[in-house]
Amino acid sequence: MPAVSVVIPVFNEADNVGPLAEEVRAALAGQDFELIFVDDGSIDGTAARCEALGWVRVLRHERNRGQSAATITGLHAAKGDIIVTLDGDGQNDPAAIPALLEALKSHDAAQGIRSRRNDSLWRRLGSRVAWLVRNLVVRDGIKDIGCSLRAFPREAALMLPQFNGLHRLMPAIFVFMGMKVAQVPTNHRPRTAGVSKYGNLKRGARGLVDLMGLYWLKRRVYRYESGKKPAGP
Repeated sequence: MPAVSVVIPVFNEADNVGPLAEEVRAALAGQDFELIFVDDGSIDGTAARCEALGWVRVLRHERNRGQSAATITGLHAAKGDIIVTLDGDGQNDPAAIPALLEALKSHDAAQGIRSRRNDSLWRRLGSRVAWLVRNLVVRDGIKDIGCSLRAFPREAALMLPQFNGLHRLMPAIFVFMGMKVAQVPTNHRPRTAGVSKYGNLKRGARGLVDLMGLYWLKRRVYRYESGKKPAGP
């Protein structure tokens, strides 16, 4: 059984999966790990590119079900005691993975913080507004909930509720579960291949629904206790 499972959901990222896989392998050189690509119904040959690598696990959705569904599929298939997640667009730098794993020595989970966003001004502005509104309502203390670079125990992952939007809200839910979450500065890179699947208007509409759900969930989610069965809220 690997010590670490790296889960990367991908949708139409054929030109990114090869370089990203090699970066993950370099970041975890000398460690026992597995890399899982979850192809979410891509139509550009992404799955074939993943399978051609030979040493990675490839899971496939027959149709596009969204990033949260792909993330959940990967979490439940992971075999490692520790799970690391990141986006498949190459903007999250795998070189930060060792720092996240190091943070787990003193925390229950580790959340990446993009120290310098390599996105458009419009997208950065949208993220800032979303953070202000979310922090005002749920007060989870997470500075960059939009960064998908995270590390956490598999047992905590299996406690997560399954819903559309989970991939964005995971760190907030960890806080609600009573977990001590380290926030680790990470490098954020510009996209060099493929196209973004999100825009501010689409994310904003979903964010309002997510916010209501988070407010409801805050007092109802099960508490996390390492090595023990889930405790009631």
